[in-house]
Amino acid sequence: MNVLVYLVLAIAAFVLASRFYARVIARWVAEDPARPTPAVTVNDGRDFVPTRPYVVFAHHFSAIAGAGPILGPTMAILYGFVPAWLWVVLGGVFIGAVHDFTTLFISMREGGRSLAEVARKTLGKQGFNLVIGFTIVMIVLVTSSFLSATAISLTSMWPLDKIGVREGETFLKTVVQDGVVMGRIGGIASTSVILITLCSPLLGWLIFKRGINTILAYGLAATICVASVLLGIAYPVSLSPTVWMVIISVYVLFAAGAPVWLILQPRDFINVQILYGGMLLMVVSLLATGAGGSTVTMPSFNLADGVSKLGLIWPMMFITIACGAISGFHSLVAGGTTGKQLSNECHARKVGFNAMLLESALAVCVLLALGSVMAFGDYRSIVWPDAPGVKSNPILGFSLAAGMLFHNGLGIPVALGTVFGILLVEGFVITTLDAAVRLNRYLFEELWAILFTSPPALLRHYWFNSGLSVALMWVLAYSNAFNKLWPIFGTANQLLAALGLLTVSAWLLLKGKRYAFALVPAVFMIATTVASLIILLRGYVAQGNVILAVTDVLMMVLAAGVVALAVRTFFRRKPAAGPATQES
Repeated sequence: MNVLVYLVLAIAAFVLASRFYARVIARWVAEDPARPTPAVTVNDGRDFVPTRPYVVFAHHFSAIAGAGPILGPTMAILYGFVPAWLWVVLGGVFIGAVHDFTTLFISMREGGRSLAEVARKTLGKQGFNLVIGFTIVMIVLVTSSFLSATAISLTSMWPLDKIGVREGETFLKTVVQDGVVMGRIGGIASTSVILITLCSPLLGWLIFKRGINTILAYGLAATICVASVLLGIAYPVSLSPTVWMVIISVYVLFAAGAPVWLILQPRDFINVQILYGGMLLMVVSLLATGAGGSTVTMPSFNLADGVSKLGLIWPMMFITIACGAISGFHSLVAGGTTGKQLSNECHARKVGFNAMLLESALAVCVLLALGSVMAFGDYRSIVWPDAPGVKSNPILGFSLAAGMLFHNGLGIPVALGTVFGILLVEGFVITTLDAAVRLNRYLFEELWAILFTSPPALLRHYWFNSGLSVALMWVLAYSNAFNKLWPIFGTANQLLAALGLLTVSAWLLLKGKRYAFALVPAVFMIATTVASLIILLRGYVAQGNVILAVTDVLMMVLAAGVVALAVRTFFRRKPAAGPATQES
């Protein structure tokens, strides 16, 4: 089928959902634009900062997008194009966008508190403790997965003949491996990431301290992006994956403690220009190739192959495509940073719901790029290699597909398009690491307050909690391959989303508001993720992977505790008196 059919149907579904379903949910939760937000009432200049909507959206979207809506679809298309496309579209509208909007709204309504703190109010102290523990485990998994993927992709190489050029005909620096001339694709992205990071504090100072206008801010961000690529072409950085793991770990250790306006927000603002540009290029390229008759050539259904590599399509495909359909990490971003920056309540809908739909649209573009231009054999050799000692590299798989799509649709050289594809992922992976380590620092501080009546000064210190978060991230990434980490990360991520929807449902129940629209997706995701944990545990035990087996069991125990508390809340506690639309 022509790629335009899949693209138009998906975009139409997202537009209708934003136009109608989001507003219905806003009425159900009693959105009030006149009500002051925590960013306005607290405004401490560090975490609570009333921020212009376009900046908040850029921060939120780049923080939640990361590599998830690219890596998940890239891996799960192994099951076939059609099931992956259906899950992204339907899951994004009815589960992911609902989760993101409601968790952001409730975090804001509860004073910018985290999901765990909201659980304290709805599920009691035990619920708070369990959610804190589960969230810490989940963040360690997401950071270790992204750290591993980043280190591999920043050292990516690919044969020149596979991109249709010979040595001396491309700007790529080359190296010969086993008689094959390889282009150093990752080195350009490495230099770009470094320059963007170094320029972020300057742009943050100009935007938030000097108050430069919007057009100038966008112009500077775009200039930095272009300059970083040109510098990367001239001076690509070549380091080993292990060295990159150390460098990135040290960077996020410092970045996670800086004020949000200094690194986090401006870096997000710069990186989002790349993502916006990449999505625009993908859409325009798909329109051009679709108009020329391009069709999806990857298998529509490839269940046997998918089952052999990942397991049964339910639940494994559903948890492999995590962030493109639903992601619990989004609720952590909402409660950790975004909920503290909204200057108006209606921005929760515009940022939360719409950012999730935009992420799902990105996942659709990824599926179409892979499905329409990449040879299935090349895809399997990169993403699901059978050769011993060869590591899975889904970022390279997507980037090559993007490069080929840009070439077919717009005539851009495959090598340049591939580099841009890697940049689409890299900046956001590191941005996600920034935000995630910052969030884990908050959670460790809350954990020590649970375990100790008066926590020692060391346990309250930024360096200790950030360092602990980074150390756990590095150890898990160093000791496990990416394709081993991703399934358990996806499961933990979506299980956290299910627990978030349970918390939202309980909050709505206690406020006397409608909650079925959140509870039904929560039940489905709990069933899906628990089934996945059971399947994964059997594999970890058979492989003798003690670390991941223990992590798996720990998540099941913590999740079972939260579910039990939620069930008790729904059966024992009565909702607040009054109509379903009463104000809280």
